[in-house]
Amino acid sequence: MNILFVVIGKNPRHHAQTYFGICSFLNQTDTDDAVFVVTDAPDFYKRFGKKVNVIPLSEAKLLDWQGPHKFFWRPKLMGIHHVCALHPDKPLFYVDTDTFLFADLKQLKFDFQTTMMHLNEGKLSQRKSKTERLMWSQVKNKTFAGITINENHCMWNAGVIAIPANKCEPISRLAVDIADAMLAIKVTPYFIEQLALSIALTENENVQATDKYIGHYWSNKDEWTDVIYQFIITSTLKNNSVEDDIEAISQFNFSKNAVLKRVPNTQIRLKKLVEKWFPSKDKAFIIAKTT
Repeated sequence: MNILFVVIGKNPRHHAQTYFGICSFLNQTDTDDAVFVVTDAPDFYKRFGKKVNVIPLSEAKLLDWQGPHKFFWRPKLMGIHHVCALHPDKPLFYVDTDTFLFADLKQLKFDFQTTMMHLNEGKLSQRKSKTERLMWSQVKNKTFAGITINENHCMWNAGVIAIPANKCEPISRLAVDIADAMLAIKVTPYFIEQLALSIALTENENVQATDKYIGHYWSNKDEWTDVIYQFIITSTLKNNSVEDDIEAISQFNFSKNAVLKRVPNTQIRLKKLVEKWFPSKDKAFIIAKTT
């Protein structure tokens, strides 16, 4: 099985999350598995050596993968398609940076008989957020890459994308084509990558959820990033090896922190108001000497 991460940008926060996620897989991988990272910041992955296959993205390639509409999430689709095209005979298991494997990988492989995504979030036609309601009004009964969107099409969480062997290339290509067709008519772009993958996978297979194997902390990133920073800092100060970190992951308590955390909008708005009404004061900076 090919395990894939796509990480765009130079923000160390995202690469720290990816490091932690990769270690959670390497704790259980065998000789038939390979870990790939598609990134425009390959230097962050030197520590892994030959344990990880890094596919560097040049600035020109990244711009090309963003497409004519300069869609930020299109490189995720293209990265999936790229690795599928390189290895069409192997199953692909893509995971977002903010994920980790907490369950038995052998059992996951046994259940991996069809396409998989992280979790079914419900029919797009019944979603409640303002953005998703707008998206539904833009795509309902329209045809994209030969597929007509109806009220039964679901929005799956795209933190995990799993495609069986020999179906990787056509399904991943279809997802790219659907996204491009939506971008061409200016569908609101926020969820396009997610919806395109949901449609491409569900049109070809019965999709299974992976939430009983993969932790996806998209709604609690601050808390998990702090945990991961502590993990990496401790490892660095102790001069641990990658092998030490992989072993530490095998003893890690994944249940200590919530993977799902709903923050009320009122709380968010109040925090912004407090910061606006009571801004930080009395800041002091070091004045650098000039020669």
